Amino acid sequence: MLRWILVAPLLLLLVLFALSNRAPVHLTLWPTGLGGDVPASIAILAALAIGIVFGALVVWFPALALRLRARRAEHTVAQLEERLRGRPAGPSLPPPT
Repeated sequence: MLRWILVAPLLLLLVLFALSNRAPVHLTLWPTGLGGDVPASIAILAALAIGIVFGALVVWFPALALRLRARRAEHTVAQLEERLRGRPAGPSLPPPT
C-alpha cells in the first residue's frame, strides 16, 4: 500500500509530462544519418532512462568487486574457524607482567 502511495504521484507526473510535451522533435544519430521525429517527452524520458542506466552501471561495477572481495574474506574466515575447531585446547596466555 505504501508503495502505491509513493508510485502513484510519480506516475501521474510522468503522464502529465508526456501529455504536455507532445511537440515533435527531430533527432538524428550522428554519423549514421539515421533520424526521425519523436515527441519531445519521449526524447527527454529516453535520455533520462539512459542516464539512469549508465549511472547504475557506474555504481554497480565497483560494488561487484567489493562483493567478490567480501565473499573471499567470508570463505577465508570459515576455513580459519574450521581449523580452530580441530585444534585441541591449548594453554592460555600467561598473565601480563
